Amino acid sequence: MSEIDLNCDLGEGPGEDAIYPCITSANIACGGHAGDDATMEAAVRQSLSHGVAIGAHPSYPDREDFGRTALAMTPDEIAGSVRAQVRALARIASRAGAIVGHVKPHGALYGEAMRDAAVAEAVARGVASHDPGLVLVGLAGSPALELWRALGFAVAGEGFADRAYEPDGSLRSRRLPGALITDPAEAAAQALRLARDGRVDTICVHSDTPGAARILAEVRRVLAGEGCLLRPLRG
Repeated sequence: MSEIDLNCDLGEGPGEDAIYPCITSANIACGGHAGDDATMEAAVRQSLSHGVAIGAHPSYPDREDFGRTALAMTPDEIAGSVRAQVRALARIASRAGAIVGHVKPHGALYGEAMRDAAVAEAVARGVASHDPGLVLVGLAGSPALELWRALGFAVAGEGFADRAYEPDGSLRSRRLPGALITDPAEAAAQALRLARDGRVDTICVHSDTPGAARILAEVRRVLAGEGCLLRPLRG
């Protein structure tokens, strides 16, 4: 576990400033479930000031349920939506002298892509139509990562410090009890297990998890204390 990335989904709401010093990569909401030009610009500038890698966090166009509902969209519609969202962030980033280096789907789009090859391929097509050199982030061990590799993408397998896992390795539904891990020590212990396992390239804590900044600070402290080099995602 010599190197690992620590990421967070950002640009989704107020009170995120304390998170940036704790992470190495930011996944910025770009209009699907949250975000607009002003929030994207603020997140990009915070990322730049803390040396944090910038990534797009596209979702189903579902602000009502924060991107957590899978919408009835065709693969072409998904690809078009992903392309538009990634391009929106890239435009803002370019204006600030920054680049978008990775893409991580959000919420239901993430979950569907990890299970459904048609959705995963649609996400990839949307990204490729903007920049096929971007890194695609998905759940470690999921079929989506192999599909994306076969399409020529660099990929990053992700683990979660603040989410409970089911025995089959899937994430426990947020609708079930115990889905979130909010105790910093417990989250840090899970992050350490994930890092030692060697199958993850990046570890996430969600910005809307209660106490996210405290959790991330403890995760970072524990990983660094175990000799893990924290570095941003790269292709």
